[in-house]
Amino acid sequence: MELLLNASAWIVRHAGLIPGLDRPAHALPRVLDLACGQGRHVRWLAGRGAQVTAVDRDAAAVASLRALAAEVIVADLEAGPWPLAGRTFDAVVVTHYLWRPLLPAIVASVAPGGVLLYETFAHGNASVGKPSRPDFLLQPGELLDAVRPALRVIAYEDGFLDTPARFVQRIAAVRPPPDGASAEPVRWPLHAS
Repeated sequence: MELLLNASAWIVRHAGLIPGLDRPAHALPRVLDLACGQGRHVRWLAGRGAQVTAVDRDAAAVASLRALAAEVIVADLEAGPWPLAGRTFDAVVVTHYLWRPLLPAIVASVAPGGVLLYETFAHGNASVGKPSRPDFLLQPGELLDAVRPALRVIAYEDGFLDTPARFVQRIAAVRPPPDGASAEPVRWPLHAS
């Protein structure tokens, strides 16, 4: 159960890439937690000052998030239209969810200077448990292919974790600000400060 309650170590490690997170002098970052379930990342991010938009198809699962999230959207991402058309966020967080037709919309939802933090199950997971259907398992390099060339990859892993046993693929990728937005190069932090 701990896996379902605590924020993912990948999300925590790369949260420093979210513009304005844990920095009171900055504008509150707008974060999308897609397929958020019971909201472990909604809770963690809201606790650090983010304005979180929580999206999931299970109304009962997100009911308790209404007091924490800036916005809660109940939507079936696989059967209905993309509920966030034209909107962008300082960060988009996706864990334990894969619906390939949405990958372009997810990438397009990252605002200039924003970050995509994505972690889900990968090829090989059928040998250790569920999910086991190929539809729900990323193929080698698939997240890299999904974000390029729109986003710049800051960190990427594709491999096996033993506690609990699972094959994962995860990425932290940023959308660079527009050309000429700053004379200085962007310093993308590799760890939260």
